[in-house]
Amino acid sequence: MPAAPLPQRDGIDAVRLRLPEDPEGAWPTVGAYLLGRYGAAVGAERIGAMLDAGRFVGADGRAAAASEPYETGRWLWFHRDLAPEERVPFEIGVVYRDERILVADKPHFLATTPRGRHVTETAVARLRAGLGLPALQPAHRLDRLTAGLVLFVVRPEDRGAYQLLFKERRVRKEYEAVAPYDPGVGLPVTVRSRIEKERGVLAAREVPGEPNAVSRIELVERIGDAFGRYRLLPETGRTHQLRVHMNALGLPILDDPLYPVVREDGPEDHRRPLRLLAAALEFADPFTGEERRFTSRLSLSGPG
Repeated sequence: MPAAPLPQRDGIDAVRLRLPEDPEGAWPTVGAYLLGRYGAAVGAERIGAMLDAGRFVGADGRAAAASEPYETGRWLWFHRDLAPEERVPFEIGVVYRDERILVADKPHFLATTPRGRHVTETAVARLRAGLGLPALQPAHRLDRLTAGLVLFVVRPEDRGAYQLLFKERRVRKEYEAVAPYDPGVGLPVTVRSRIEKERGVLAAREVPGEPNAVSRIELVERIGDAFGRYRLLPETGRTHQLRVHMNALGLPILDDPLYPVVREDGPEDHRRPLRLLAAALEFADPFTGEERRFTSRLSLSGPG
């Protein structure tokens, strides 16, 4: 596969497409294919304007003309027109960096990778653009509403080794949370349950069946009479696992918009983030065998 001839824009790669086989000859030209492929979704006028502006380019960096003959297997690249995004008003910190990895402190409300309406306002896009690291990729994901440590890989050839650490559960994760205090809940406790998340449904749920999610919950300290600071140690990594398990204990994490009740969609209040922090990552480096431990420099505020 040829290298992209277009540089990233705001930390986002150009879209790559390969002209498919056309046994019936439906697309005599490049323009005919692009109009047929994208015209309904984007609009024929817009596709025409992009072609006129030379925004579709081949592997040699030359702009593709609408009238060029269709060629099966040809690669084209273009940059999408992205909708404006509200900037998350918090900076992303760098905890550690070497030639292979970068460990970042992701703030609340910032997505890890582009998804849905969050594209440029993501940790990977900010770090790529800000640090000049176009090949940077995350080795795992952290929920957009959760703050704390994310491990990124600097070089593509190293990514698989670090991803495997997470896939095989060889990374020890430690989280911190602020939630209600209930003396009737016996802590520490290890919660085991089966969690399922349906596509299109915001909240995950516990269901009967073989457990697929395990979390250890410990009380670190009391915060006044009504709240506590907790250490959360997940053994597995199901979607929203810690939030679901805390809620199941009757200790929903402070300012959680999904548990116990799904909050109506509306503007986010950046002054009231989910009080959940990915506080520490620990693992044996897959290349050197060195034991690595990283701790977040962020902290959670209490209620109020």
